[in-house]
Amino acid sequence: MNKVLEQNHELYGRDIEKAANSSYRLGYHMMAPARWINDPNGLIHWNGEYHVFYQHHPFDVKPGSIHWGHMKSKDLVHWEHLPIAIAPDKAYDKSGCFSGSAVDNNGVLTLIYTGHVNDDGVITETQCIAESKDGIHFTKHQQNPVIAIPPKGASHDFRDPKVWKYRGKWYMVVGSQKNKLGNIHLYESDDLLSWRDRGAIVKSDGRLGYMLECPDFFELEGRHVMVFSPQGMEPEGDHHQNLYQTGTLIGNFGYESAHFNYGEFTELDRGFDFYAAQTFKDDKGRRILYGWMNMWEAEMPEQAHGWAGALTIPRELTFHSSGQLLMKPVEELQMLRHEKLMAESMIVSGVKKLNFAGDRLEIIAEFAKKTASSFGLNVRCSEDGQEKTVLRFDATEGKIVVDRNQAGEGEGGIRKAKISSLDTIKLQIFIDRSSVELFVNDGETVMTSRIYPKAGSNGVEVFAEGGEVDLLSLQAWSLKDIWNSLSEKTTIE
Repeated sequence: MNKVLEQNHELYGRDIEKAANSSYRLGYHMMAPARWINDPNGLIHWNGEYHVFYQHHPFDVKPGSIHWGHMKSKDLVHWEHLPIAIAPDKAYDKSGCFSGSAVDNNGVLTLIYTGHVNDDGVITETQCIAESKDGIHFTKHQQNPVIAIPPKGASHDFRDPKVWKYRGKWYMVVGSQKNKLGNIHLYESDDLLSWRDRGAIVKSDGRLGYMLECPDFFELEGRHVMVFSPQGMEPEGDHHQNLYQTGTLIGNFGYESAHFNYGEFTELDRGFDFYAAQTFKDDKGRRILYGWMNMWEAEMPEQAHGWAGALTIPRELTFHSSGQLLMKPVEELQMLRHEKLMAESMIVSGVKKLNFAGDRLEIIAEFAKKTASSFGLNVRCSEDGQEKTVLRFDATEGKIVVDRNQAGEGEGGIRKAKISSLDTIKLQIFIDRSSVELFVNDGETVMTSRIYPKAGSNGVEVFAEGGEVDLLSLQAWSLKDIWNSLSEKTTIE
């Protein structure tokens, strides 16, 4: 048994059982066995297996003493829970092992994370290292912290290191704050232990807010991409509607000059529940992303069931020929498909109840505009019409809309996103009990939301308002429950 859980083992075990019986418990997403989870950390394809670490509080369903939870997979679909990787048990991380990344250092799986200390309101954040040769058991480095002080003039907010190797040197981006404005600093090292500050390569001028969390910097198809989570951005129309955002800056970077020339900030996901995204490059050369599938302001009704939070499905990042960054479900997720439920076309006016239902579904629907002012799908619908999550295209505004005002427990609300292709609209939807992930036009727009309908609200409807729409095709599959091996049982064996 992991020492971290010894004193809490019995209560934790009860919450594992309680979580497994939750009607909100997800069937194919990554979650902790119980209790709290937030940011994905340390994503890496190492020794032929995918490793995902995550921020985890094993003693409560709310954030607190943050550890690194850990799981691995051979195929990005079927996951195995592993012992907690690192715990806040040193003077430099006693209040939490905050977010970070993972690298392969000559065969040693190396985690780089933020040690967080809160001494009666006095906060210190430093960058630290833990190492493993077997990929399961980790030892913190005796030279920790490897970066003990924030950049000159910066505040104590100094966290979330993302590390990579380029031409024989290690590089790190890390979030910081100076004069109440967010920065992302670049560091350089020969050995992962001694680091040189190359300066801030992203600086907020106020529009990007007061803190830039969870930076991730990489090259993709000849462009340089910074993924990060700014705090304190002001809402602008349909944009920046969540408490905090996650998005990208795309441009060109020079290692010698340490200068990043980038364009405008673009949100990665326009839904309600997406934060702290991190990417990695796998052995196939793909750039794959996970995000935290919750948000800090969320009510999280699953907390009453002994657990809180999950990660998104894995998404591959590519560029469209137009230069737009696309985010698509990885192809391995097709292994989740269990039973094909429907494949047909039709002209739709009004509301039509479809002849399949479920709380774990993949749906791919392609529409051609006709006369309807809006059209789309209602999912997780109750028989009495009181519950549903609405996914629709507003033809008048040219926007995709997610409406969860009748989606069950938790917050309601509406999110909108303008799209470029207006004549043919393709919706790919992943439904998993208490989540909906919507991919529009092969990843042009993505919207992720947690929903909390009653267990029996499983219906699916197609609709058109103000005229007709041509449903060119609709395919649907029931999806496997990876945690319960296809059975409908509600306990973990």
